[in-house]
Amino acid sequence: MSLSRRNFVALPVVLAGASSLSLGTAAEALAQRAATEPGEVIDLWPHPPAGALHPDMAQVIEQTSANPAVWSSRRMKGITRPHMIALPAAQPNGSAMLIIPGGGFQWNYFEHEGYHIADTLNRAGITCFILFYRLAQDGWAEPASVGPADAQRAMRVIRANASRFHIDPERVGVLGFSAGGFLTTTMATRHSATFYSPVDATDRLSARPLLTAPIYPVQSVDPAYAYGGAAPSLFGGPATQAQIREWSPDLNATPNAAPTFLVHAEDDGLVPVANTVRLRDALVAAKVTVETHLFAHGGHGFGAGGQPGSPDGFWLPLFLKFAREEKLFA
Repeated sequence: MSLSRRNFVALPVVLAGASSLSLGTAAEALAQRAATEPGEVIDLWPHPPAGALHPDMAQVIEQTSANPAVWSSRRMKGITRPHMIALPAAQPNGSAMLIIPGGGFQWNYFEHEGYHIADTLNRAGITCFILFYRLAQDGWAEPASVGPADAQRAMRVIRANASRFHIDPERVGVLGFSAGGFLTTTMATRHSATFYSPVDATDRLSARPLLTAPIYPVQSVDPAYAYGGAAPSLFGGPATQAQIREWSPDLNATPNAAPTFLVHAEDDGLVPVANTVRLRDALVAAKVTVETHLFAHGGHGFGAGGQPGSPDGFWLPLFLKFAREEKLFA
């Protein structure tokens, strides 16, 4: 039985009675997802990546919405086989976006920061790829590098499959939220850094996005501005000066950074708005195109999906305008 995406978004009602559902091993989980979810499941790596401290951990999906029949918000952890869900536009215009959900480096919130975003972008003709990346808190030998490595590899895999999905490999952008915004801002500023050793011919392709859109991003790891969970997740404790310099995208902005669209709420009580402001200032200083929208209200994690009082109904049209101006699509 095939499922439309809207039917799939309603499917989590079966999880509402329990806080979480274990999907078993990574191979079992991917097989189950390929059979039940819309879009195509695409493995990022030809073999499961090394460095897992808990290679047999199960994937877990939780429903976090009190009323999923009205507004569903699910999250996943235990990702040992990073992958993407490909969601082609019904009328593709040749463009693509890699969507990177957030979750505090512990979870992957793949609906209001994933599927709901893809719905809107698909209607604009943009083919979408939702990234299910390795989470620093899941236990990895190099926790700071695993997410950026998966994001780089995802960009290259999208470009390697461009003809199959009817997209222009030059017109691929990245949009990410919160901790996914950390990966997005890293892709904006350090897309050419070496986060992993090449594994095949795909790794000869560029990982530079045409544009990026970090939404309420975790960006700085400087304790004066950082989200409090960033350094413990990425480094196992407080960041050293060397780590602050290496892993804060605002300190790595150069003229080769990707054009960037920024969104944050002034009343964000989890990730200080200074993350966005500092990145904006660094990009402007590097003479990189940047557009910034700061909303008075919205808190953290509004994503998209119709939460009352959130700015989600405003920023997506603004992003599409920016994307058109930056030639993601005509």
